[in-house]
Amino acid sequence: MISHLRLKAYGKINLGLDVLGRRENGYHDVKMIMQTVGLHDRIELYRKEEPGIAIQSNLFYLPDNEQNLAYKAAKLLMEEFDIHEGLSIHLRKFIPVAAGMAGGSTDAASVLFGVNKMFGLGLSREELMERGVKLGADVPYCILRGTALSEGIGEKLTPLPPMPQCQVLIAKPGISVSTKMVYECLDAMELRKEDHPDIDGMVEAIRQGDLRKVAGKFGNVLELVTAGKYPVIGQIEQVMMEEGAVNAMMSGSGPTVFGLFTSPAAAQRAYESLRFGEASGLAKQVYLTNFFNMKA
Repeated sequence: MISHLRLKAYGKINLGLDVLGRRENGYHDVKMIMQTVGLHDRIELYRKEEPGIAIQSNLFYLPDNEQNLAYKAAKLLMEEFDIHEGLSIHLRKFIPVAAGMAGGSTDAASVLFGVNKMFGLGLSREELMERGVKLGADVPYCILRGTALSEGIGEKLTPLPPMPQCQVLIAKPGISVSTKMVYECLDAMELRKEDHPDIDGMVEAIRQGDLRKVAGKFGNVLELVTAGKYPVIGQIEQVMMEEGAVNAMMSGSGPTVFGLFTSPAAAQRAYESLRFGEASGLAKQVYLTNFFNMKA
């Protein structure tokens, strides 16, 4: 019997993000390239005799009830399989919160994986993904991990070859962005053809294993909204480019910015500039990491 599990919940970035339209139910059809990165939260699951789910984290402002996606994930499986034992979830957050990196979704994905393993439920990865979409559009991808084309509302996933390895610099300015607001503003805009990124071209570049060609196809239609309202996003991108990034872009609805570097020395310079140097006032959180392509 498994009584304790340690898990790593990996964040993601969007190498490309296009919004194709809005559905009547309010959801949006998207076409995105998702990529897992090494930056991760740490989750520990403890099986307990007393019924119920308890959750605690290192961030005082995170909900410790059903408002937390990790709690919802545990409850979903424990109710479906009529599990009467209890579960204690210890969550240490390192992925920036509300940052366009699927922090909540990846925590939920890891808890689904962990509860399935701990209680011997026997669900396949595909079966976990089917349940994950009930929690959020990014949860199935966070179960899949790696490099993938994401379509529909984000639940239709096509695995792609792993991206060539490089250094990934992640910087989150000290602002919060409402995803709902970003999509509402985008709906009100009249987009031109050139505003939409070439996702098909990026898929082909990934299949060719050409990092620079992939970076040349960078595009995030949501950046038209978020960067327009928050110039600091463009300022962080400029610092990364000046320090030698192959390219830099906002992830998701923002405000996190990432840059890809083929030179470790250039990546370190950019990190130090944003973390300690002249540009240190632009970003509240800065991380130097890489792509992560291992499956759960």
